[in-house]
Amino acid sequence: MRFVSIALVTALGLSVTACGSTTANRTVNSERQPVVTRSHFTLDVNTSGSGSLSSHELGRVSGWFDALELGYGDRVSIDDPGFNAGATARSEVETLAAQKGLLISDIAPVTEGNIPSGTMRIVISRSTAAVPGCPDWSNRSHTDFQARTSENYGCGVNSTMAAMIADPEDLVRGQRRGGEDQAEASKAIRAYRDKAKNAGGL
Repeated sequence: MRFVSIALVTALGLSVTACGSTTANRTVNSERQPVVTRSHFTLDVNTSGSGSLSSHELGRVSGWFDALELGYGDRVSIDDPGFNAGATARSEVETLAAQKGLLISDIAPVTEGNIPSGTMRIVISRSTAAVPGCPDWSNRSHTDFQARTSENYGCGVNSTMAAMIADPEDLVRGQRRGGEDQAEASKAIRAYRDKAKNAGGL
């Protein structure tokens, strides 16, 4: 199994000054912004020369998914440049991913190393968000009277957002509004109102 980590862009698209800069920050934009890091985990499985996976290989894949605690926000893809995997092998991996509530992505990311002949590579892409350098109490009081915010300004809010967001890549790309299902979006509101009516409330 291989592990590759790639740092992505900082989120929110705000105007930020460099961390640790001596330039006074007189805006309401915090210097500390969430940084999204994408990691790729890979597993090469033997297709047995028949384009399918043996029960042993399926057990390896299932155990690997469990060990990585595969879940929402993760992306699973199959990299098979040699076309070693048949429809059966892909279907078996799709079934295991579906048990975790995920679909197989159409395009696999580029990973390190060659894929051995007779194998296919399963790739799990996972993103995490964190705010580097927080908290920062290096200068608790400013005595230069520059009317600026502290180095720690925004650490609490941005660190909490980075920890709570379900899919960190939403900080980079956001969600597309096209094709939004209004009935699905208002499901929680309808459930609340129906419950209030049944309980005799307003």
